Amino acid sequence: MIERLGLARLKQLIRFYQAAAINTAFGFGIYALMIHLGLNLYVSQIIAQILGVTFNYFTYSRHVFRDRDASKRAFILAYASNYLVNLTMLAVFDRLVRSDYLAGLLATIVASILNYLLLKSLVFQRAGTS
Repeated sequence: MIERLGLARLKQLIRFYQAAAINTAFGFGIYALMIHLGLNLYVSQIIAQILGVTFNYFTYSRHVFRDRDASKRAFILAYASNYLVNLTMLAVFDRLVRSDYLAGLLATIVASILNYLLLKSLVFQRAGTS
């Protein structure tokens, strides 16, 4: 039983990172398109963020946590928290490493772990438990 539970969590984590890769490509694609269309980078970022969070909700709820009920409000709060953590981690890693790319990658990894934990524990509850 414990081994099955561990395997189920591993499969869920793999599905999470599959969805995360698609979500990242979608969000960055929207951002790049907005820049290409001539929008300001901050306007482009907020448009990509809003569309990305909406897209992410569907990929996570239908692919990763498909056996759970979801709270849309908790999802938005989790993403707001995650966004702030990502900004904080970016500032920390920017002071520790010399590469903006590496700082961004490290911040993304930390934020993705937090995102998984928030989504799993607060947003996507077992069906019938919320």
